[in-house]
Amino acid sequence: MCASYNRKDKLYERAKEEGYRSRAAYKLLELNKKYSILRPGMKVFDLGAWPGGWTQVAGVAVGERGIVVALDLVALEPLPEANVHLICGDAREQSNIDAALEIAGSRFDVVISDMSPKLTGIKEADQAGTVGCAELAQYVAGQVLKEGGDLVLKVFKGNDTELFVRQLRSAFAKVMRVELDSTRKTSNEYYVVGKGFKGGAQ
Repeated sequence: MCASYNRKDKLYERAKEEGYRSRAAYKLLELNKKYSILRPGMKVFDLGAWPGGWTQVAGVAVGERGIVVALDLVALEPLPEANVHLICGDAREQSNIDAALEIAGSRFDVVISDMSPKLTGIKEADQAGTVGCAELAQYVAGQVLKEGGDLVLKVFKGNDTELFVRQLRSAFAKVMRVELDSTRKTSNEYYVVGKGFKGGAQ
């Protein structure tokens, strides 16, 4: 990792002050401001949700009439919002996807994923790992998104990522890539937003 990495930066401190579980909450807030991903009454599936920063943002944004289902291998501490439902499990297991759909009662409006592999510091390995997470998020989206729905996911820069983004364009009416102000300056990540899911399992 870069020697200048500082875990406890200004957004980290701000998150603690404002009650967010992670500084990543500001990434979803920024994405939502740019692309209007989350709206009241929506059903949202949050993949790789731990520790819950994105889940908190989504729960507030969709309001009491909306539903957020958060899935992660690590159990999340319960949140106070009644519209937030937590599943501890693997997104690769169909039973967890089925459980999320049962909670929602129908297909989801949005799938959000801040999933990331355990980073090794080896550029090629980390790029491959994050593409694997992105491909998993796309697969799950294909199972649960309603037609016209949106997908948001994280990737790292690299040739494999470019190939992934190009093939994603066949599944969505519009695909955008964005580097966020809230991303650490030392990070190689960016986010991909797919708008207007064309339907059908991908």
